[in-house]
Amino acid sequence: MYYPPSSRGSIIEVVRGVHLIEGINAHCYLIDGPELILIDTGMPRKTKKILHYITNTLKRNPTDLKFILLTHCDIDHIGNAQELRRISGAKIATHPFDADIIAGKKPRQTPQGVMRILFKILGVFLQVRPFLVDEIIDNGDTIAGLTVLHLPGHTQGSIGLYDQKRKVLFIGDTLGCKNGIVQSPPKSVTWDMKQVYRSIETLPSLHFDVMLSGHGEPITSNASTKVKQFITKIQENNII
Repeated sequence: MYYPPSSRGSIIEVVRGVHLIEGINAHCYLIDGPELILIDTGMPRKTKKILHYITNTLKRNPTDLKFILLTHCDIDHIGNAQELRRISGAKIATHPFDADIIAGKKPRQTPQGVMRILFKILGVFLQVRPFLVDEIIDNGDTIAGLTVLHLPGHTQGSIGLYDQKRKVLFIGDTLGCKNGIVQSPPKSVTWDMKQVYRSIETLPSLHFDVMLSGHGEPITSNASTKVKQFITKIQENNII
């Protein structure tokens, strides 16, 4: 099992001021500063767990949450956004391509193979009503001190969020990590795998020590080097 650098009971502080909330079925990260910033919200019906972390673990008020930043439109990342906004008054932001899917203006991509059946079953029990986001963010924008990176591939509007001060990259589902090894997202739930690889080719220009993804383990040291090694590997195998 992976243990983050600072783990005290229910408190998981991956790096100073950045918390991983467990048990949400897709990672969501809470940045603890003068204002609270939540990156992704997990599967539906997990609002209470997120609020419990804010109030009982961080000893903050729900109204301290000012921004909910969605890395993409998948149900396991947007599941609690509406309810959290209603309770906290926070603004929801995401890329325009995925904002249209979240709002029901464009059809959601359909997974392939067995995942198609699984998602249909889950959709019956874990429906998320369409909703409008409050802010549209795109490549190069800055929001809540984070730089927005448009990284299409997993979804058309997938984004990363770069915290230059902490040298942390929130990567959503564009990349993951297992047993310390960088991995691409599963093809069965990805819009365009080749586009994923083209997107991550833009990352070597950034320096980040930590990579925090939607699934798998946080990388808490030499993250940009490990991503560069992954890019070199796929280039050598002519995957791109």
